[in-house]
Amino acid sequence: MAPTDCSPGRETFLAEVLAGLLKPQKELPSKYFYDERGATLFERICELEEYYIPRVEASIMQAHIGEMAGLIGPHALLMEYGSGNCEKVRVLLDHLSDPVAYLPVDISREQLLLVAGQLSSEYPKLEVYPICADYLSRFDVPEAKRASKRVCIYFPGSTIGNLDPVPATRFLQRAARVCGSGGALLIGVDLKKDPVVLHRAYNDGEGLTAEFNLNLLRRINRELDCDFELELYRHYAFYNPLRSRVEMHIISQDEQEVHLGGEDISFAWGESIWTESSYKYDLSQFRQMASGAGFNVEHVWTDERQWFSVQYLVRR
Repeated sequence: MAPTDCSPGRETFLAEVLAGLLKPQKELPSKYFYDERGATLFERICELEEYYIPRVEASIMQAHIGEMAGLIGPHALLMEYGSGNCEKVRVLLDHLSDPVAYLPVDISREQLLLVAGQLSSEYPKLEVYPICADYLSRFDVPEAKRASKRVCIYFPGSTIGNLDPVPATRFLQRAARVCGSGGALLIGVDLKKDPVVLHRAYNDGEGLTAEFNLNLLRRINRELDCDFELELYRHYAFYNPLRSRVEMHIISQDEQEVHLGGEDISFAWGESIWTESSYKYDLSQFRQMASGAGFNVEHVWTDERQWFSVQYLVRR
């Protein structure tokens, strides 16, 4: 099963890393977290008690899956952005009425091919079309053999929070174009809560989030012939209440220099590389952003503490 391959190559990876490291506030694209080791580490993070998002989102899905499947309706084409190990989508596939196809979109080619093969075996009547791509960029969408009544994009895990508000709105606008008139977006959105809960979620006791963050430097060393000395960098994550976001950084523990693509990049002691943001919303904020992108929020499900939401959006 050959995937539609629109994944960024080495030259794109190098160009984006260099561009980020040469900014006054150094940064790296979080999409490059997910090499094979990074994907495995993230799966382990999702099993941690401190990292509440997968557990709370799963409880919402399990409690309301019948209603969600009913809103999506029969004969839908389901596309998942950032499909990962495809564990979350199974509950949808088990409850949808005769879905015509499933299109997992992920940047990690190895994992994508593995799980697409597994799903084809588990759901033999379902057409599976894996797409190896950065879902924030344009990519080709293969045509399913059967016509669908609705295109529904599934975007779980609050990954929308990794985007700043303007790029998040642009992402929603692109999603609206992909799903078409009357199409839908089933999306996980993390909500504002006690900063203590957020701090624990991104600074777990086992140090897995730190290892996941620093693995990005390890990948750059391996794939781009860079020379980061990993022992001289530390993971640092905190909640920024003024921006309603968790920020994840890598902090230099010494004055040092790294070499990449012919560039000499200097670090001061304590200087940071910003690797990820995770915005937290209230329901009215997200509704306003979705409306500006062409979606109506048709239904919202939350847990009892209102820590997390799953929202069903329909394109106007």
